[in-house]
Amino acid sequence: MQIFEVIEVREFPYFLTVDASDGEVVRDKINNFNNHKVYLLVDHDTKRIWTYNGPYSTLKLQIYGGILANMLRKQLRLFYRIYPLNFYSEDDEEFLMILDKPLAPGRARTIDKEDFDKPSVDVTIGTIIIKNPRLNTVLENIKQYSIPEHFNRVFLILGGNIYSEEETPESFFKEDKVSVQPVKMGRLNNGFTFFNDRNYSVRIIVKDKALQGVELFVKKHDEVQSLILKTPLIPEEKYSKPGKIDSLFDAFQIPESLPNDNNDESNNLEPNTD
Repeated sequence: MQIFEVIEVREFPYFLTVDASDGEVVRDKINNFNNHKVYLLVDHDTKRIWTYNGPYSTLKLQIYGGILANMLRKQLRLFYRIYPLNFYSEDDEEFLMILDKPLAPGRARTIDKEDFDKPSVDVTIGTIIIKNPRLNTVLENIKQYSIPEHFNRVFLILGGNIYSEEETPESFFKEDKVSVQPVKMGRLNNGFTFFNDRNYSVRIIVKDKALQGVELFVKKHDEVQSLILKTPLIPEEKYSKPGKIDSLFDAFQIPESLPNDNNDESNNLEPNTD
């Protein structure tokens, strides 16, 4: 197994790979100390190129890694296929088996500046085709990806619709089983939608060159910001205080005689003898 790290540089081509096969096994590189890095793993036994994006790696670095993985596949004469290692959870058997694979030299080499074509000043106008996969197919594709450890998925965006999650109990016997299903909240407005209420981590799912969906995650230990209500509130004790029903009936009774306020005031006035 060979492993390469994706790095960003300031000059053209702005991203390269460096050989990171200096450890003994893969887990010497893919661990919590390098959770901000992006790696490309070349498995010569299975003819696979694994892409791994650390949970704290930048989106730009992850995009660079996808481009470099395709360049690495061309370098190996297209005999290798590209697979996402992030497809598996950290406790999955496949993931753990790859972590224990020994690192050794191989025929794959780093992607250097000489491997890139020189930038052209000519502007090329092409046609962009956007596919719209079916909703049920998209949901099944997204379900295959495990939820990142220590994160909760808050929103799922599919096309112009936004979904949340709802827990549904499946069994009450022997052990409690709960399934999490997406629940449609509504459609997004035209223009842009800016999420700024929490510190979100974004995951983009792509399959067969088509965008499947966008997921918004938050860390499990993040505290939700308190909301400031600008509407008047009625304390519960104001309307839920126990009382007597007779007092309520008496309040609606019409008295037999109404007091004459004018007569009472005149009676209370003493004549002025001066």
